[in-house]
Amino acid sequence: MSQNTITTITGRQKMMRARAGDIELPKIVGVAFGDGGVNEAGEVIEPQTGQTALNHELMRKAASGYEFIGTTTCRYSVTLLGDELAGEYISEIGLYDEDGDLVCIKTFTKKGKEADIEQTYNIDDIF
Repeated sequence: MSQNTITTITGRQKMMRARAGDIELPKIVGVAFGDGGVNEAGEVIEPQTGQTALNHELMRKAASGYEFIGTTTCRYSVTLLGDELAGEYISEIGLYDEDGDLVCIKTFTKKGKEADIEQTYNIDDIF
């Protein structure tokens, strides 16, 4: 993973418990979007493994699909339609599972969202 992509402690704990047979691992179902991935100077903030939420979540949307892009990487995709988050500056996304828990967070430079443009976001879950 890049230095600005982390698996949360919540995600790690769920994987640990599933491997032990204590729980069934909840599926990844969507992507959360936020505008809190940069500081006031516009510099990317490194996410922390202890985070349970984005710094400033704007919305959640079901993943439109996934693909295996390597032996240990699954890429999840979601497309924001024209009217979704129009006028916002997205700088953080996170994968959430069936329980609603964020299990992976990525921060990046802010991306403006126009009302007449669709934007597709991909986030890799790397093992």
